Amino acid sequence: MVFAVLLLCILGMALPAGAAEQTGAPAKGKILFVPHDNRPISDARTAEVVRRLGYEVIVPPRELLDTGPDKRGDAEALWQWTKKNAQGVQAAVVSSDSLLYGGLISSRKYDYQKNDVQARVPHLEELRKDHPDLRLYVFGSIMRTPKSGVNAGTQEPDYYMEYGADIFRYTGLCDKEDQTGLSRAEKEEQAALKAKIPAPALQDWLERRAKNFAANEKLIDVTREGSFDYFILGRDDNAPLSQTHMESRKLAAYSAALPASKFQIMTGIDEMGLLLLTRAVNDLRANVPFVYVTYNKGMGGQTIPSYSDEPIARSLAAEIKAVGGIQVAEPQKAELVLAVNTNPDGRTMEANEAENNGVPRAGTQSFVDMVAGYVQAGCAVGVADIAFANGADNAMMQRLKDNDLLFKLRSYAGYNTATNSTGFALGQGILAAQMDDDEADRLLLNRYLDDWGYQGNVRTTLIVQLDWLRERGIYADMGSRRQGAEVRTTRLMREFAENNLPPFACLQGLRAEFPVSRGFDVNILLGDE
Repeated sequence: MVFAVLLLCILGMALPAGAAEQTGAPAKGKILFVPHDNRPISDARTAEVVRRLGYEVIVPPRELLDTGPDKRGDAEALWQWTKKNAQGVQAAVVSSDSLLYGGLISSRKYDYQKNDVQARVPHLEELRKDHPDLRLYVFGSIMRTPKSGVNAGTQEPDYYMEYGADIFRYTGLCDKEDQTGLSRAEKEEQAALKAKIPAPALQDWLERRAKNFAANEKLIDVTREGSFDYFILGRDDNAPLSQTHMESRKLAAYSAALPASKFQIMTGIDEMGLLLLTRAVNDLRANVPFVYVTYNKGMGGQTIPSYSDEPIARSLAAEIKAVGGIQVAEPQKAELVLAVNTNPDGRTMEANEAENNGVPRAGTQSFVDMVAGYVQAGCAVGVADIAFANGADNAMMQRLKDNDLLFKLRSYAGYNTATNSTGFALGQGILAAQMDDDEADRLLLNRYLDDWGYQGNVRTTLIVQLDWLRERGIYADMGSRRQGAEVRTTRLMREFAENNLPPFACLQGLRAEFPVSRGFDVNILLGDE
């Protein structure tokens, strides 16, 4: 019965509005893109997706962007670059974190005063006034609330390493108090935590967030006045009870009159650049992509992933709106079928845990069978792999490989948080549906090397081997061991590619580098790069 329905994908398929000319050459255009840092996934790899469709994407020089906790971006220099390069572009996708603070990490560790930050907001209004025909898309963040200092790494103020777990719990209780009130035991715990956290640290953390909150209110005001074609605020690394969740709720109330066609507050952040670049392309092409979403059996769309405060189905619905698309109820009407790999029991594990050992689990084979059915029916299929956070599901990937499905997809993502993966797979899938196979395959190769090869496998080996060294914590900042880690990772990645991927010529000369000297952020460069 299922395959009978799927045959509609190739027999009399209804094309979404604006999709009739997708087989022709893409409309050329020039897009300015200011990412929130220069990590490969948020900078080069995001821009590459749009470039492979035939658009020119110009980005700021590396040295102007956030390059890690100790090398912050230059907000004023980024504004001057943006102002200088906006001439002649059809659309601009801009990180407000970069123009207000210097970048995403800078937005968490800046030393600016409130007036310094707010004085930069009019730059974006000036950009609109100077270029009234420019399509302007802006994305920013609500400051994250990591669950602990270990989760935060070196991207938060130093005190968070020791008191992060206490700050997370304390502000989670404050969030609950604001919504429903606290029990006597919870009030006592709240008071004990407040007494435990050094007052200067808690004051600094809350004041830093207050400045960010005020700047976001001002950006919402600018959106309300019509300066932005679209504005997204991302809730980075959050939980159902957290300071991020509370601030998001209050900003949602502040922006209540703005429609979803102009503004959204969404879970995630690293995927926002590609979501808005995809929207820019869709707007330039007058295309409204239709997307059908399907999940693995079990909890499926009701899964609340790690690092999120809502069911993944709600997050994906927001992402589809962000790209200017429409979610449809039938696969035969879709430009993209997005299959989301969830665990039937709703858990989201970590990719470097022992359970990610390649042994099939409940739901592994049924999910792969479902993907195979859509592919065989001729649908353009993307896979968002969120069963594990921070890397691919090895059992599922092995089954895709065994069934010769890896390069019959249009998109894949399985990196970082769940919404990072769903957003990237969505954006890449919509744009790749308009590309020839060679270009789409190159993008798939990038993701398989990074999300499956490195994040799902090699990273675990690298962590263990770095732990053999005398210095602890070297994974977060490799320092003098960086070159050695790159040599080791290059060798391991070449072995992975030889064992798991077709013999693409570009795999010759594959090498790995760590552009921010942090073990989590790898750049896999191919022989022709």
